[in-house]
Amino acid sequence: MRRFAAVLLDMDGTLVDSDAAVERAWLAWAAEAGVPAELILPRMHGSPAPTTIRAVCPALDDDAVDLAAARQLQLQYADLDDVVATPGAARLLVALKELDLPWAVVTSADRRLAAARLGAAGIDPPLLVTVEDTAHGKPAPDPYLAAAARLGVAPGDCLVVEDSQPGIDAGHAAGATVAALRGLDADIRLGDLGDLADLLLAAG
Repeated sequence: MRRFAAVLLDMDGTLVDSDAAVERAWLAWAAEAGVPAELILPRMHGSPAPTTIRAVCPALDDDAVDLAAARQLQLQYADLDDVVATPGAARLLVALKELDLPWAVVTSADRRLAAARLGAAGIDPPLLVTVEDTAHGKPAPDPYLAAAARLGVAPGDCLVVEDSQPGIDAGHAAGATVAALRGLDADIRLGDLGDLADLLLAAG
């Protein structure tokens, strides 16, 4: 572990445990839309809603995708049950403060949903980059490039922390070092965010 200029954290599944809420919303949307659950299950984490909807409903035009995505978001806005900080998140935030290390949350959620989930988890990031802030969401590098630019650091000097393949791909495409949770393959593998706190503190 080397020293980094900034840490860029995904939200859902990384900093905030919202898995159950995300899955409930997607399964409810799929039932309404007549999309088989087995199609949506592998795609419900990591990408903006329009990207996922286009993947499972390729016949929809842009207007229909926008309407479907708006409905899916409405289902998510209404469900903050059991949304909490992930294991080790509190330790990591203390370590970032101790190290005076800039950090941001970079999410495929919109600002309303991100603010609601971060609030439910008791987390107030110094910088929040949402799907509304860039033309292209994950797995494109745009969200992480935007976060690095707003923090005034080079993307190559950033550590991206992710829990999904689209997010990992976005971090790598931005030129950042990527740490991954959930046993996914990246430059650094983490059991939880407490592991990252220990590594950052050891690197000074």
